[in-house]
Amino acid sequence: MKLIQVSDLHFVPPGKHLLGLDPRARLEAAIADINTAQGDAELCLFTGDLVDDGAPEAYAALGEALGGLNLPYRLLIGNHDDRDNFGRAFPEAPRDEHGFVQSVVRAAAGDLILLDTHEPGEAGGRFCAERQAWLEARLAEAGARPVYIFMHHPPFDIGIPSLDRIRLEEPAGFARVVAEAGSVKHIFFGHVHRPVSGSWRGVPFSALRSTVHQVALDWETETPVPYTLETPGYNVIFLEPDKTVVHHHDFLDDSRLPAGQARYTEVE
Repeated sequence: MKLIQVSDLHFVPPGKHLLGLDPRARLEAAIADINTAQGDAELCLFTGDLVDDGAPEAYAALGEALGGLNLPYRLLIGNHDDRDNFGRAFPEAPRDEHGFVQSVVRAAAGDLILLDTHEPGEAGGRFCAERQAWLEARLAEAGARPVYIFMHHPPFDIGIPSLDRIRLEEPAGFARVVAEAGSVKHIFFGHVHRPVSGSWRGVPFSALRSTVHQVALDWETETPVPYTLETPGYNVIFLEPDKTVVHHHDFLDDSRLPAGQARYTEVE
């Protein structure tokens, strides 16, 4: 199964830019690249921070831009989102019985579990008792099927202080549920605006660049978050029975060499 993951779109109302960048132009460039190069993917997952300040106008603009995507897609929310305004703009987005934007996509490769870690007014994420119980039930339903979790906030420190202070708060409940299930093959998250990968308690994970601004590889700064204008990207994911492969694709990079470029040249 081939998937696309896009994250941290940070849409703003029409007529505004963010850090000197146009989030809509960036997303439209990503969509054009996905439509051209990744048309065989089965699903595109957007892992939160869809807009920058939860404004209804930003969600309306996002809905218009997503109309150009040829793939089916699912939307998750992050700390910059507003659950109510999101719901009004995307009433078709599945929710659980408590109103959280959570759902399961049952695919041939396994169960894709989409989580809601948004907590109103907080930059860090939450995964309360209701959400833990929901996840536990979905993992039980999956049985022996492979499970892949998609969420916005990382549930652990990644070593970048400015991001670690706004990760998922009190992740013990989430960790317990995942460990007891034993079927989670990979955790995909956004929020960090960087390509990061590794394993946590034996479970592989990966994150990715934003489609707009990025976060510096800064081991010391705690606040504010040190933003950069590095190249934006999205991830191309292949789920197979014996492996998971994640490609980080910088879709605006134009450094590809022309065919026939000489490998060696003389130094003058």
